[in-house]
Amino acid sequence: MSRISIAPMVDVTDRHFRYFCRLLTKKSVLYTEMITSSAIIHGDRNKILDFHPFEKPIALQIAGCDKYEIAEAVKIAEEWDYDEINLNVGCPSDRVSGNQMGAALMAYPELVAEIVQSMKRETKKPITVKHRIGIDGTNILPDSLSKVVFDKYEDLEHFVKILFEAGVNHFIIHARIAILEGLSPKENREIPPIRYEEVYRVKERFPELFVEINGGIRTIESIREHLNYVDGVMLGRVAYENPFILTEVDQFVEGGKINNISRREIIEKLIEYVELFGKDQKMGYHALKNTLGLFYNRKGSKVWRQLLTPPWEEGTYAEDVLKKALLTLPEEVLDERPLTD
Repeated sequence: MSRISIAPMVDVTDRHFRYFCRLLTKKSVLYTEMITSSAIIHGDRNKILDFHPFEKPIALQIAGCDKYEIAEAVKIAEEWDYDEINLNVGCPSDRVSGNQMGAALMAYPELVAEIVQSMKRETKKPITVKHRIGIDGTNILPDSLSKVVFDKYEDLEHFVKILFEAGVNHFIIHARIAILEGLSPKENREIPPIRYEEVYRVKERFPELFVEINGGIRTIESIREHLNYVDGVMLGRVAYENPFILTEVDQFVEGGKINNISRREIIEKLIEYVELFGKDQKMGYHALKNTLGLFYNRKGSKVWRQLLTPPWEEGTYAEDVLKKALLTLPEEVLDERPLTD
């Protein structure tokens, strides 16, 4: 059985964007933004962990490096009934790797294995790991400042083997290395070359594992091609930049089919959603800010973006903006459906 998921993206995959995504795809697994174990323990848990039941199936992604702290965060999150807990071993940002989290942990597979085992003791939910195919950067653990180059396929296979032995059977692999010095997160999604074949090799080497591929996948045709070699596909920025593509991805999931919904119907459902926020202009804006790509590469895209972009006139709220969009945007694009595209 194949799986499609929407990647965790900081400042994108909040609860509003996940609600929007669920209007488009009924079967994909949605992810929270990356949340640190420390934030879960010490922060506003309801604000951080709450989600609408409509969003399910939904996975919580946790970042951290202390196995005891991560275990405590997992235990706390049990009350929220996520469908999966994912450990971030792939984020390349300086802020994350500098705190010994994310992709930097790939240099220490035994430590990651200990973290996973501590997580498994606190939940019966599936524990998955999202990581890169390798890293290139400085070893940032306190006892060493040496250069770490962990970018050969053999290194990747060793990493997967250690975690498999620790009880992980689902890996989400971004098919680029992470360069931990000198590149921004955006550059790390674009500059290191894509090496899909190495992810395919992991699946071939460990056929019993569920292997999900991530990185630069932007079309229905490429999803179909990848599923010849791996078990699942995780979509990243395309879900934000061209979200209407999500109406087609359920065809790859058992029991799923293309979601034959129009942009008009999506906007009408968003009106129902933003009505929950009443006369709160700021909340309404936050609910819509990541829907800017709904008319990607279609007539009316510029108008849609202009309507959603603040400042809004005084006394104008999200509901009003959406209703104006229905009156302003081209009918042929509003009523376009994926099955008739």
